[in-house]
Formats: sequence, structure tokens, C-alpha cells
Amino acid sequence: MPPTVLFVDDDANLLSGMMRTLRKENFAVKCARSAGEALQIMAETEIALVVSDQDMPGMKGTDLLMRVRRFYPDTVCFILTGKATLDTAIAAINQGQVQRFFVKPCDPADLTVAIRHALQQRELSIQARKLFKRVQEQGRVLEEIEKLHPGLTRVERDADGAILLDEPPADHDEFMRRIYELLGEPPPTL
Repeated sequence: MPPTVLFVDDDANLLSGMMRTLRKENFAVKCARSAGEALQIMAETEIALVVSDQDMPGMKGTDLLMRVRRFYPDTVCFILTGKATLDTAIAAINQGQVQRFFVKPCDPADLTVAIRHALQQRELSIQARKLFKRVQEQGRVLEEIEKLHPGLTRVERDADGAILLDEPPADHDEFMRRIYELLGEPPPTL
């Protein structure tokens, strides 16, 4: 399932233009005309990236993105504003943890490339966390195996760090006997 990008802006023309511009991309696009509508969409749909206008009635973009970061930490946040000031940029970065800041009108190609890149980085980050968790789980399993069979997971190395291996058994039957011996189980009878 492709990731979903949410555009939040009170300008309906801008939203329809974004839908047309991005219709052929490898991500889904949703639109919201207010921060409240955006939060409702996010409660119902996994959103990978939010592109929010700064100046909207009811809630500023930076305030919306602060909530997004608090409740949806994997969601990437961009600001797209027509009134770029240094104060707005600082607030967006410090409060909303905005990854990119765009000024209206922005080049659609630049925005599209930034979205693609951010989605790729997000996916890599999520995969890295999953891999780290898996490695931790495997470490716990190895610890349990070592408790049950001391020395089974031990690796011996020489002075240069090369792994030392026992001489392999001469035949398959001897090899299997050693494995079952290490496991503390009797070999199966055939």
C-alpha cells in the first residue's frame, strides 16, 4: 500500500492543484481545509507526510504540526506558507519539528522531489527501528540458549581475531552426533 501525503490548506484552489500535480506519483494524496479536518483524517488513516499551510483560521500550521509530532511521531512535517518570516521559520523548526519549509508559490517539481525523498527517508528509518528491535530480540534468544546450553554460543578467536573452528567430523553421522551432544539431546533413531 503506498504511503499517504496529507495537504492542509484553507485555499481550495491550491489543494485541487496539488491533487492534479501529484496524481501520478507513487503515493496517495489527501486534502484537508483545516487543522481540525486534518487531525480527523489522521485519526482514521495512516499519514506518512503532512504539508501544512501556516496561516489558517482556527489553528496555525505550526500548532497543527506540534500535535502531529506528539501523536504521530513517524509522520514527516512540511510547511508551505505565503507569509514567510524568520519567526515563522524558527517556530516551524523548533515547535513543529518541520523537516522542510516552502514559500508559496513554490515549484511543484521541488516539492514533489522533497516529498519523495522524505518518504524514502521515513521508510528507511522505520525499517532501521524494526531491524534494531529484531536484533535485540535475537540477542535475548541467544542469551536464553546460552543459559540452557553454556558454551554453545561462544566463539573462539585467535590473536588476529579470526574465528577458530574445530576440525570438522570425518562423516555426516559423526557431525550429527556432535550437534545432538551439544544440544544435550539423544540423536534420533532411524
